Amino acid sequence: MTPIFALLIVVVWLYVLRVTRKSELPAWRFIWGSCGLFALMMVFVRPYCMQPLAQFVAVIAGGFGKLTGMFSAYFKYGVIFVDSKAGAISLLIDFECSGILEIMAFVSLVAFFRAYTVYERVVVGILGTFYIIFANALRIIAICVIIYIWGMPSYYVAHTFIGRLIFYGLSVLLYFFVFTKTQIVRQKVGGFTYGTDK
Repeated sequence: MTPIFALLIVVVWLYVLRVTRKSELPAWRFIWGSCGLFALMMVFVRPYCMQPLAQFVAVIAGGFGKLTGMFSAYFKYGVIFVDSKAGAISLLIDFECSGILEIMAFVSLVAFFRAYTVYERVVVGILGTFYIIFANALRIIAICVIIYIWGMPSYYVAHTFIGRLIFYGLSVLLYFFVFTKTQIVRQKVGGFTYGTDK
């Protein structure tokens, strides 16, 4: 993508954001802003953040592995080595396992979620990002522990089902507290009366 084309996309995105704000269309502003920010982050942020994020997850998971002696991490390459009794396996923390997509989606939604003030959005965005990183590291740890205990045949079940259940279960919890509960607590509801009550 050429710099001029990239700049044109950003200008169009900002212009439509401005139009939706002036037209007082908060739902459309949220949708356009969140989707646009996610797409921009995919193009401009993802290439630079994916490898450092994979390394950070490997450091956290590797710390647990080193502490328990179950597995070891080579964080420079984002690789975890599990040496079980049934055989050894190397796990590469790649694009899917880095958690970058989930982080960008979360940050994009929080950035345009009007139930929070701007300051609250920044704080919630940072705390939520770290939460997702640690939830992802917990998923990797669970996968490695299962492989260590039950060996290579358990890899598919551990990665495809158990790991994802852990990660997405924790993600649903995060989304409930950040979006659903906050929206319910802070929504503006008009007053009403029953019969002749004043």
